[in-house]
Amino acid sequence: MEKNVSVKIIAVYLRIAVATAYLWEVADRLGFLGAHGRPHVGWGDWAHFVAYARDVMKFLPSSVVPTLALIATIGEGLFGLLLLFGLFTRMAAVGSGILSFCFALAMAISFGIDSPLGYSVFTLSAASFLLATQPGFAFSVDAFINISRKIKKANSSDDLSYVTADRLSAGDRNFIYMMLK
Repeated sequence: MEKNVSVKIIAVYLRIAVATAYLWEVADRLGFLGAHGRPHVGWGDWAHFVAYARDVMKFLPSSVVPTLALIATIGEGLFGLLLLFGLFTRMAAVGSGILSFCFALAMAISFGIDSPLGYSVFTLSAASFLLATQPGFAFSVDAFINISRKIKKANSSDDLSYVTADRLSAGDRNFIYMMLK
């Protein structure tokens, strides 16, 4: 397998892994995975999640924790959906990296460094930042938009050399072929 293809496959896997990690946690705290105390359920409802957030952010005034918990949940849900579909992928990955880094720092302050290391929160942050460095995002809405722009520009130009390998790569042509097939 060509190295470029391998990197694209790994980047898709990374994007989906980060997205599902966020969406799973949001589903848990909203009760979609079952009630508190059931197997494979961490919080089960909003109240149990806010209680956990108070523990994580015990160094902050208690009155700001519910607001920060809501902001974090909205961020996780938004970043999860954007990454899953590959829309505004680079910005979502950077936001994900910042959010998870803040969470890791809060866990380290409140519980010690072993907590964010044991739950791989720094790893999630680093993976998000790594994802943001990728040159492109295969199998994403972003890729489809970029290809559509290239085709539109090529169609509006009398110079058909625009759709040469320099302008529309073999990967783009294959993607278009797969989409139209």
